[in-house]
Amino acid sequence: MTNRTFTMIKPDATSKGHTGAILDQIIKAGFTVKAMKWTKLSTEKAGEFYAVHKERPFYGELVDFMSSGPIVAAILEKENAVADFRKLIGATNPAQAEEGTIRKNFAASVGENAVHGSDSDENAEIEGNFFFNFFERY
Repeated sequence: MTNRTFTMIKPDATSKGHTGAILDQIIKAGFTVKAMKWTKLSTEKAGEFYAVHKERPFYGELVDFMSSGPIVAAILEKENAVADFRKLIGATNPAQAEEGTIRKNFAASVGENAVHGSDSDENAEIEGNFFFNFFERY
């Protein structure tokens, strides 16, 4: 177990102006931002990031959505970071998410669910390395 995780604030949340409120909720939950950038994924880069889902029926729609507007990518630090962040963001389906979670507060649907959160320590490292080099983190 590590004390870092990776997140992205997705295009649906950035386009609705929720970026600041989501970051505020993350920081108030005790996470420290170790790297962060505002960027836009190309279709190619979104496809690369979500390659693990390439054979799934929603892959094309996911790639189109994730390249449709700006995102905020961040590496976060806190003890038990992956599990604590998954709890903070809530269920993928915002209708099933617990009150007070990021997805309950800001997500519109399963497809437009406001944030991504790594599901394991290994994926947190891989995903963080996809967006940030050594000099972009502290």
